[in-house]
Formats: sequence, C-alpha cells, structure tokens
Amino acid sequence: MSYSLLLILLCSYAVAQPTTSLRWQCVDSLYGPLPKGVHVFKSISPIDGKPNVAYYVSAELKSPEIDFDTQVGRGNRYTPSQYYQQEGKPLVVVNGTFFSFADNRNLNLVIRRGMLQAYNVPTVRLSKDTLRYYYLSRSAIGINKHRQADVTWLFTDTASKYAYNLINGPSQGIGPKADPNWAELRTQLKSGGRKKLRWKMETAIGGGPVLLQQGQVYITNKEERMFVTGENDKHPRTAMGYTYDGRLIILAVEGRRPGQADGASLVQTAEILKALGCKEALNLDGGGSSCLLVNGKATIQPSDKEGERPVPAVFMITTRK
Repeated sequence: MSYSLLLILLCSYAVAQPTTSLRWQCVDSLYGPLPKGVHVFKSISPIDGKPNVAYYVSAELKSPEIDFDTQVGRGNRYTPSQYYQQEGKPLVVVNGTFFSFADNRNLNLVIRRGMLQAYNVPTVRLSKDTLRYYYLSRSAIGINKHRQADVTWLFTDTASKYAYNLINGPSQGIGPKADPNWAELRTQLKSGGRKKLRWKMETAIGGGPVLLQQGQVYITNKEERMFVTGENDKHPRTAMGYTYDGRLIILAVEGRRPGQADGASLVQTAEILKALGCKEALNLDGGGSSCLLVNGKATIQPSDKEGERPVPAVFMITTRK
C-alpha cells in the first residue's frame, strides 16, 4: 500500500461509542507541515446530545522524526504560545500540570530529559479542623528511553531524584505528616507490603486523575483527591493517553461556550479516549488552562476571556532537525 493511500485511510475513519458517538475528521492540511506518523483530528459531533468541539493529536511513539519534551516556567507562568516561541517553535505544545495561582508552583510532577523538574503535592489535609492528612500519589504520563509510555500513580520526595511508582494502585493512606517520606507513606498504605519502583522516564508530565487502565474506564478521582465528587461535571479538558499500537494521544475538548461547546466530564473524556484505542490515559489541567497548539496554531478556543492562560509547565512534541 502506498503511503498516500495509507494517509487517506488514516485520516478518514470514524470512532463511535454509545455515549459519545464522535466522528473525527483529519485536519492535517490546516496544521501542516507534519512529520510522518503525526496527525490532527477534529470532531464537532455532539457529546450526549450537547454541542462539542474537540481535537486530538496522534503521534507514533517510535517515529524517528519526532522527540518528546517538557518545559517549566521556573517560578513564572507563560502562555503556550510564549513557550512555542521560547522553545524554538516545537511541533506540538499542550498544557499539563495543575498549579498554584499564588506562587506559580506546579502541583504535579514534571520530568525533562530524565530529571525531575517539579514534584507532586505530597498531602491534602482531611479537614480544616484536623492535623491529619491524605498521603497522596497523583498520576502522570511518561515516556522512557525506549519510547514506551506509561500512566501510573506516583509518590515524589524532594530528597530523591526519582519518582516512585505505586505499582499496586494509588495511595489511600492517612497520617500525621504534612510532608511524608516513603517510609512514612508506606506504613499508612491500606495494603501491606506495597512495592515501590523507581519510575525512570525521559519525559513526563503529571495531572490527574487517571481515566483508563488496561483499556477500561477507571477513574481514581477519589483516591487522588481530585474532583472527588465531580466526575460528571463538564469543563474544557486536556487529557493524554497511549494506545495498544504505540501511539500517543493528546486530546483537547473545548468548553464553557454555551450553545457552541459544553465541554466534557471526566467520564466522557475517559470514554472518548477509550474509543480512540487508548490502553491507559489521564486527565490534565483543564478549564481555562486547556490549550493545544500544533505548529503554533490553536485548535480549541480557550475559555478564558483573555485567551491563552499562562501556565508553569507544558508538554511538547518536537521535530528532529
């Protein structure tokens, strides 16, 4: 089969789920030039009968023409377009981590070229009237040196240069320390004998909650203490996952535009990613932060009146020179 014919086939398929029924159109011509193995798709199919605008980028993880990277603001926040200019005009720029408006601090892990650049929030207080804390393991997506992707729950310690993968599932521990180390976390985990593994990734960005595991909807918002009762709330969404056949999927769903784009719930976002063939996936910062640029061109319209929101970290796909 010729490459041209293959491209036509890749750019003209439909994906349907009982609750989402999204049909996707290849819009490569609007965002080119694109390297081999990278495609851009758009859908305006309603989500559960509500208006929708969504885009996703599909990139072959082992394509020799692209690389994956992250960048942090180091105490500052920049718009995705500013990162695009500062980082040499990468192919794709997308927002990622949640953050503190007060001090621009990332609240999730970021790994760049194998080195931790930002850490997960270690705990959340049970209530204002107690000094007991949830010991957190928040989720991230990473790509290792073999171009294999992983979505998992992680514990980070500023005293360690590695993140630790909780391979038995997310932490649900409760304890007295506001900033526990691994030993203190381990004593509070519900299942005894928890293993930790060093999560050796070249590139990673965190958010949460997890949306898919082993191809099935599995939303750990309660365990990660993120949107604990809000899995059905609709917002603009940014999410990422990877497929069984080795593609990275970056999804952006427009929202907060009544009558034009209602956004998606965590459940709906998970179903969309499952329909796209993802094995594992997670939610990233959404709302006014959601922004996906391809060759510097916007896909969804940001929901903030001011346009793109400055963020302290982004995930990027770059083209090899």
